[in-house]
Amino acid sequence: MERFSVSRRLVAEGLGSTLLLAVVIGSGIMGERLAGGNVAIALLGNTLATGAALVVLIWVFGPISGAHFNPAVTLVAALRRDLPWSLTPGYLLAQIGGAILGAWCAHAMFGEAIFQVSTKLRDGGAQAFSEAVATFGLLATILGTSRFRPDSTPMAVGLYITAAYWFTASTSFANPAVTVARSLSDTFAGIAPSSAPAFILAQLFGALLAAGVFGWLLKTDTTP
Repeated sequence: MERFSVSRRLVAEGLGSTLLLAVVIGSGIMGERLAGGNVAIALLGNTLATGAALVVLIWVFGPISGAHFNPAVTLVAALRRDLPWSLTPGYLLAQIGGAILGAWCAHAMFGEAIFQVSTKLRDGGAQAFSEAVATFGLLATILGTSRFRPDSTPMAVGLYITAAYWFTASTSFANPAVTVARSLSDTFAGIAPSSAPAFILAQLFGALLAAGVFGWLLKTDTTP
């Protein structure tokens, strides 16, 4: 990765997170409005837009900041010493602030009230377990492709999230910043604030588990 200033890296993380949440929430609103009450069709529209946008956003911002857009990814990068710990707080603030701004942008685009709080409960052990699985898989995708096929990471992440929307009961938030922002949107993609802490804890657990497993799995065997 080329050398970019800290300010440019933080702006890239914030702007990428803003655009990501504008897509996640905006496509959810559009899908719900056009689906005529068919939740599966609404979710499909939400899924395809999110997966496609992730590929593009990682292509655009990856060379500048690494295109984390996700506190779980940033924390694993710091633990692996791929990102200096001194930059980690700035990344986290940029991601969360950008994600919230993206939710507000989506509301503005669709004529919704800008400031909202979600009432959509996503409670239960199955939902939390789904988030741990979803985040484990996301980190597995990032760590595996960045080691063996780094040029394919944007496409792999987009494809994984597209799949995970449908194979997890939680529709794969897999991102604490996304979870916070979606708690501030009482729309199709929302999550009630009371449901968010379990999601975030599960996401962090899944990310740390992936870091441990793949730290071992990807280690080269030096024995003859």
